[in-house]
Amino acid sequence: MLKLKRVTDIYSMRVFTDSGDYFGDVEEAVLTKTKITAWRVKATKTSALNKLLGSAKGVIVPHQLIKSVGDVIIISKSAIPSYGEEAMPTEASTATQ
Repeated sequence: MLKLKRVTDIYSMRVFTDSGDYFGDVEEAVLTKTKITAWRVKATKTSALNKLLGSAKGVIVPHQLIKSVGDVIIISKSAIPSYGEEAMPTEASTATQ
């Protein structure tokens, strides 16, 4: 059976990855005229997102990456921001500078 939720019921809902990591809390829905296109998830002090982003406040997760909405929201692991090797300095490159 399909259960409907109001968008306002989703605000402040906890977001977890499909591997079970706490990702953050829903802050806002990004809407078009007829549908939700994305969710803005804020990084909280205890979330894995806060450790990844550092000083950033959160990320926008496309609605296609949402796997389930219930008591919590489950998102795909591919929603986690990743940084290439060029963006993040390695220990070897920082030691030579």
